[in-house]
Formats: sequence, C-alpha cells, structure tokens
Amino acid sequence: MRAGRSAHAPARPPGTATLVLAGAARAVTAVLDEGLSADAALAAPLHEPQRAAINAVTLGTLRWYLRLAPAVLPLLARPGMQTDARLRSLLVCGAHQLEYSAHAPSTTVAAAVDAARYLGLDRAAGLVNAVLRRFLRERDTLLAAVDRNLAARHAHPDWLVEALRAAWPDELESILAANNTHPPLCLRVDTSRISIADYLQELAANGTPGEAVPAVATALTLAVPVPVALLPGFEAGRVSVQDPSAQLAALWLAPRPGERVLDACAAPGGKTGALLEAAGGPIALTALDSDAERLTRVADNLRRLGREARLVHAGLGAAPDWWDGVPFDAILLDAPCSGTGVIRRHPDIKLLRRPGDIAEFAARQGALLRACWPLLRPGGRLLYATCSVLPAENAAVVAGLLTAQPDARELPPPGGVPDATLRPCFPGWQRLPGAAGDGFYYACLTKEEGALQR
Repeated sequence: MRAGRSAHAPARPPGTATLVLAGAARAVTAVLDEGLSADAALAAPLHEPQRAAINAVTLGTLRWYLRLAPAVLPLLARPGMQTDARLRSLLVCGAHQLEYSAHAPSTTVAAAVDAARYLGLDRAAGLVNAVLRRFLRERDTLLAAVDRNLAARHAHPDWLVEALRAAWPDELESILAANNTHPPLCLRVDTSRISIADYLQELAANGTPGEAVPAVATALTLAVPVPVALLPGFEAGRVSVQDPSAQLAALWLAPRPGERVLDACAAPGGKTGALLEAAGGPIALTALDSDAERLTRVADNLRRLGREARLVHAGLGAAPDWWDGVPFDAILLDAPCSGTGVIRRHPDIKLLRRPGDIAEFAARQGALLRACWPLLRPGGRLLYATCSVLPAENAAVVAGLLTAQPDARELPPPGGVPDATLRPCFPGWQRLPGAAGDGFYYACLTKEEGALQR
C-alpha cells in the first residue's frame, strides 16, 4: 500500500492497519463524544485478530491525547473541519502511531486514509493524508510548542496538574510520568493454596517468567503480559489479576476466621475474593453493591475462585433492610472515587473527569462512610480505601468522620503492611502510583467501646 495513493483510488478490502485505526478511532470517539469509559468503548464486538491492536492504539491515543491533539488538530485549517468527532479521533490516532509506534510512517498515513473511507469519511480522505503528512514534516516544531506547557507535555488536564501540585508538590512530575507508563500485569496468588515460590516455578515452566513483589506477600508481576487463559491455575482460581496496591486492602483489614465481614462496595469482586483468601479460615462475608449488573461480576469471580459469600443488591443507608442488626467485626469500604491513582491503567480518566467531580465524589464518600459506621461493632475495624491520590477524597473524608464520631479512632498499619511505600496523610496513608503499584489511599478506623456515639 503506497502512502501517496490518490484519495479517489478504487476501494479495496481493508488491511489490518486500516481496521485497527478505524476501530481505535471509533473507540476514542465514544470516549470523547459520548462520555463512555474506555472499557465500555472497547466492549463492542471486534474482529478477533485486531482486538489486541485496537485496544493498544485506543489506550495509547487516550494516554497521549492531550499532547497530540493540540499539535495535530490545528492543522485542520478551517474550524468547520474539526466538527466531525470521528475525523478528529482518526487524526489523533494516526498521530499517535506516527509518534509512538515503530510502524513505517508511510504505512500509517496510508492506513489512516483508508480508515477514513472505511468510516464513511470519503470526502475527508485527502484531508487526512495532507494533515498527517504535514504533521510528519513539522512534528518536532509542533510538539515542542505544546511541550512548553507542563500539563500538555505530560498529556494531563490543567486542573488535575494543579490539584496534584497542591497535594504532592515534590512528587508532581514523578506522578505525571507514572500515569503515562504502561502498567505491568500484576497477579494475586491465593497463598492458602500455593506459595508464591511454587507459582513462580509453574510460570517459568510455562515459559512466562514472573517476579515476586517484596512489599506485598500475595503479589507478583509478569515480565511479559499474557492472556489470563494462559496463566496456570487461573480458571481454577489459584491466581487472579490485581494490582499490588489493591491487594493491600485484604492484608490491611486482616479478616480472621469466624468474623462477620462486610465488603460495602464489592463490585467487581477483586477485593471480595482477596478477603476470603486472606482470612485463613471460614468467615461470614457479605458482599454489597447497589449495581445489580456489576454484582453479577462478583458472583462470577467467586465461582472461579471456588469461594462463597452472601451477595446483596442494595445500597448503604440508614436502617438498611438487608442488615440483620448484628454488627460486623470488619468492614471494607472501597469507596467510588475519581480514579486518579489508576490513570496508568485507565488513561481515559484524564479526559472524562472534571474539576467539579472531586467535590461530588467526596460528598458521596462521606455519606457512605457515615452509613458504614453504625454497622461496625465496638472494637471492630473499618478500612476506608480509594484509588485516588487527592486529599479531598481521602484524608479530608476520614477526618470528617473522626470529628463527627467521638468513638472513632485511627489504627496504625498492621504488621506485614509495607510502611516504606506509604506516606502518612494524618489521617490515613497514601501510596503514590509508580513501581510499587497503583495509587491508593487507606485509613483503618476502630470503634472504641463505651464511647458515646453521635
């Protein structure tokens, strides 16, 4: 396929590169124009041979969109040309491949021209050719102009950079850089069934080298990601995909045999399974979620793991009718949040979140935390966790409960939780995104016996 082929050449069956760029452009458009998450945008049926490539180009384009779009879209000379969302997405996908892939530039440009036709943008095919060729000629100058702005250089929205600067001034650039890395495939091993060392031997025998994560006793990472179907013992439930930072929740709450445990926002069930594995014996676990469809994923996950829990479709609230009145010994509240600690896994967060979302999340998180408190027995443990790195969703929420509840006090991290990877937030502890794992916040609270409740 020659890059210089006329925009009016006869149609031909689309090649792999064309299908990949067209599929990625559709998915990027669904995120930017329809507000879908990348997971939802990529859930549509795809040609199986191109699925992995479409996913990679889509996520890469979303990761670098806020750097690439200001460089390539102004090359559409007339403002009216920028009105078609599919055209904008295709151009940025093409620019991503030109800047960040090893494909021959001429092949990428030609595939983008054919993708325009495949998407029904026949009249824009010549324009795609011209814009991407100009981007190739001038990209050093174009990107240098964009890169003078810190936020654009790291492809983050300005408001998020300023929020991160206020929270973590000394770590700002390392957080931004970590958010743009390709995360490793991380696994949680059910160490009640197989040791980390033995599972690493199984991986090696399977031609899939891995490495233990020293700070998290159940975690390992793979040198090269593989489909989960190729992981030894995955279907049998001996291993699950979960970031080391997320695995800390079960280790921190440390459920004990015989305890009544509540997973208050359970879906999709990764931490539900981890709690059951960590207990070291039977526990009475209630997995609660307000989303019935997502709760089915918890059930699917438990079936694969060969574990049992009581699944409840309901929300937290005053005098919940699903509760039998017997308080819980331990509660995990993995609260819905902005996801600003897991941007490296979900780059669409940079494009979908808005400044006003943070206050809305914080208000909801505070309400959920207050709703959990009456369900906890005196002397019990409540672990509040988010995958956010913003204090408004973390320390500020927990401080609000500590102020309102005289019977609430914070517990230190238990033995086995790696203090060296955690930063004190007063209250709570923060893990920032990086080599140790995703960004997560944790605060473990207990209810003192005999204190008056408000």
